[in-house]
Amino acid sequence: MAYTLSSGSARRPRLNRDAVLAAAVGIADRTGIDGLTMRTLADELGVVPMAIYKHVSGKDELIDGMVDIVWAEVELPDATAGWRSAMRARAVSMRGALSRHRWAVGLMESRMQPGPANLRQHNAMMGCLRESGFSFRNTVHVTSVLDAYVYGFALQEKTLPFDTAEESGQVAEQKRSTQPETAAQDYPYLMEVVVELMRSGYDYTVEFELGLDLILDGIERLRPEWADEAGR
Repeated sequence: MAYTLSSGSARRPRLNRDAVLAAAVGIADRTGIDGLTMRTLADELGVVPMAIYKHVSGKDELIDGMVDIVWAEVELPDATAGWRSAMRARAVSMRGALSRHRWAVGLMESRMQPGPANLRQHNAMMGCLRESGFSFRNTVHVTSVLDAYVYGFALQEKTLPFDTAEESGQVAEQKRSTQPETAAQDYPYLMEVVVELMRSGYDYTVEFELGLDLILDGIERLRPEWADEAGR
């Protein structure tokens, strides 16, 4: 790594854009996006805030770059693996990236200046489906429903008050203890869920992949009908 001498003393690593973005992602991972400011980023890097503006024009460009780092962690779908396997692997990979970077939930599709990893990912997804025989319109349908499922599940995972199956059981037990004695009679199906969560917990990965397979099954069943429509 190159270094520069500051007047009088210690050598300090020379900043570059990649280092700025990596530090920003680290702060957001620890504190959330609201905890990221140019001041906190400068403190993290050990520089004055103005030094950061040599590498990004402002917070919008900073977040654009951070989101692109998250996109770069998502597996690119490959049509040679078969559309279903490719779409499943991509969805699982995207959920993994959003689990590591929860601040990015809600930002993945919002950037007005998408970066190269973002563009590669969207092009690869569309290309995988088109090369697998999906029409343009149905490629849009499949892309929309799969992304909506992944983003919606990631938002739920971010906001529910537990991270593991064991913790979900503890939360369920706490909730049951605060319910009135008549709760089992008044809300039998709801209390059934609470009791089941106490017993076996709620596993995010199991639930995510089950829902994903249901969606992929539905897409598979529609493919003959879509092919007929495309032919007409």
